[in-house]
Amino acid sequence: MSEVNKPIPQGNYTPASRFENIISTAGMTPRKNGELVHVGRISSTESLETYEKAILQSIDNAYSAAIQLVENDERVHQVISMTVYVNADEDFTSHSKVADVASDYLFEHLGEAGIGSRAAIGVKSLPGNAPVEIQLVVGVTI
Repeated sequence: MSEVNKPIPQGNYTPASRFENIISTAGMTPRKNGELVHVGRISSTESLETYEKAILQSIDNAYSAAIQLVENDERVHQVISMTVYVNADEDFTSHSKVADVASDYLFEHLGEAGIGSRAAIGVKSLPGNAPVEIQLVVGVTI
């Protein structure tokens, strides 16, 4: 996914910012070519697989935004933190399982460097009624 994915800002912000060797991304919803691939709250009565495509699109967007600021002679040294915002119904309690899908994606792309600290936070709503939004902070080295 991430080789050609270029997240499109939905407002007056940049997809990622860099200060020295730290890159922080904006919160990324599951948009592909500017359109949400899934809308609506995550339901406690549905299987997590129902939302997997949306979760993967969100983390791919965040990872892609970060990678665009990594120079050719650099590499992502470590995911420092990941925040996963989950737009779920009031009975949903598997926020960490949503974050696990994103963590697995990062591990597949970066190995142990893809596993950092994280938070999975339930929210009442997200932009465009997205089911998930993910923000990353990564450190890069030569």
